[in-house]
Amino acid sequence: MWLKPVPSCFSMLKPYCSATPPPPTTLKFITAMKTTEEPDVGIFCYISQLPGFRGILKQRYSDFMVNEVDTEGNVVHLTNLDAPAETVKEIETKTHDATSKDYTTEIESFRSLVDPDDAEQLEAIINQINSGSEDSILPIVLSPDYDKSHRTAVHNFFKENFKFLVTDTVDGPDASSKCIRVRINSGGQNSKGRNSRKRKERGDKPFDSRGSDDWSENVGKFLRFHLYKENKDTQEALGIIAKMLGIQPRSFGFAGTKDKRAVTTQRVTVFKQLASRLAALNDRLIGIKVGDFCYVKEGLVLGQLLGNRFTITLRGVVADSEDTIKASALALGKQGFINYFGLQRFGSGSVPTHLIGATLLRGEWKSTVSLFLDPREGEKNAITEAREYYKETNDIEGTLRRLPRHLVSEKAILQCLKKCPGNYLQALKAIPRTLRMMYVHSYQSYLWNHAASMRVQKYGTDRVVLGDLVYCKGNETEKVSEVVSSECVDENGNDTLDPIDLDDISGTNLPEERLNLVKAVTAEDILSGNYTIDDVVLPMPGSRVIFPENDIAHVFHDLAKKVLILSINFRLSHSLLDFLLIYNPSYFPPEFVFTIYQSGCNQLDRERA
Repeated sequence: MWLKPVPSCFSMLKPYCSATPPPPTTLKFITAMKTTEEPDVGIFCYISQLPGFRGILKQRYSDFMVNEVDTEGNVVHLTNLDAPAETVKEIETKTHDATSKDYTTEIESFRSLVDPDDAEQLEAIINQINSGSEDSILPIVLSPDYDKSHRTAVHNFFKENFKFLVTDTVDGPDASSKCIRVRINSGGQNSKGRNSRKRKERGDKPFDSRGSDDWSENVGKFLRFHLYKENKDTQEALGIIAKMLGIQPRSFGFAGTKDKRAVTTQRVTVFKQLASRLAALNDRLIGIKVGDFCYVKEGLVLGQLLGNRFTITLRGVVADSEDTIKASALALGKQGFINYFGLQRFGSGSVPTHLIGATLLRGEWKSTVSLFLDPREGEKNAITEAREYYKETNDIEGTLRRLPRHLVSEKAILQCLKKCPGNYLQALKAIPRTLRMMYVHSYQSYLWNHAASMRVQKYGTDRVVLGDLVYCKGNETEKVSEVVSSECVDENGNDTLDPIDLDDISGTNLPEERLNLVKAVTAEDILSGNYTIDDVVLPMPGSRVIFPENDIAHVFHDLAKKVLILSINFRLSHSLLDFLLIYNPSYFPPEFVFTIYQSGCNQLDRERA
């Protein structure tokens, strides 16, 4: 059960701030940076003057347990590994259907679309099927094609005219070309399994059937399941499952990435896959389980959750006395805490994720790639040796063999540089979209922390001040329907992040009414006493947010300019019109949760501070 908030007692205790806020971290210290500490990420102001205590977090991965909370408030658990009785049947496409029709007309149409040699190959494969020797048919590869729109037309031609054949795209003879591969459709009940000879014949390259029409129309096209994982991040776990299924990782959708060093359970959706196929993987998966299957009409996107529930074990607790621990826990329950983004948000390595996000926002593609690939302090010897090997030799193949599988971003970059040497922008686009967004979100969090610290330092935590942003109450929503800061509008309509698709995180448009939920406090509001510090929020910076109408607005802009990001109005995603409460009066264990409003899904989201 969620613990209920208790009345705030902020008026009894003034905030404690360090004497001088530390200067913002700059990129020149990256390679030799010490372990990231709270002041490095904008956390320099606290609620109380208690000394607090320290402990070891995540000494074992089982010390940190995360269960997603869905949009209806249900805590996600894995309760059933079995596939339900299938109500979904993939429509079986039998290859002998080819013998029931004369395809002369279709082949002639195909000749007008491709090279004559390609048409001859297609005719030959159909003749083999007609002769009944389909078991010996090998895939055919069409001539190199440099035009993506033409390749799309070829794919569509096969879908419309040769449903017993399927196509996918493979690398061509040179870096800039692609080829279309054609093979017999082994789906449905005729499939011989993903480990069959046909899979080996196509080089173990996954085949993504997202465009397949072979699916019943009376049920949802997405399979939703619960993913349980141990000591693996979300991308790594889904990458393993995708490889076993022979599909692309992008076929999966999820509401949020979960910690790697933890035991986590979350919802995931996948496009047009049978529950029985996923359930059959459980015997082969290590540290991963899937279950609680059902079919739904829509896939999950980032932000579609109410929050996360955490069960945390602290070990090796060090404090002045047991009384200090008790006093700290009591103060937390009575006074709450400032809703900072904690150190986890910025990564545990020597290169904090917000610094990578800053270079992305500046459009420095080569520098960003270097931050990913260069040697770092504090990593395992094998990883350090792989990074140093690449820096000394520039041997991509050798580096890929040395890098461990869990370094998803590094491996994606190198794989792309292998195909497109020197194309650093394309290499960054090879990183899974959710990971790319994580780095930019981290920089947003860095700015938010600084703004929250300055707000508490300058104005305290016992009152609302003129220009603060608050959630609207009652019928006030209608009064602020047009409240949009002019600073949030990009007059040129430019989106500096378009080249790497950083705003492609949600398939839905941002409703305008989301802006109506927040307003700036007026003198009349202060006199009426309608708002308290509990209502004060700060925005996550982006292109469509309302900034406070007081000095705190300048904190966002000034910090961004110090790292040469000329505009804070960067456009990122539909889900970034976010407002975070700057403190939380709820009674929770240390570093447990904070409340966040995400307009992208119009829900309250709870995450670890």
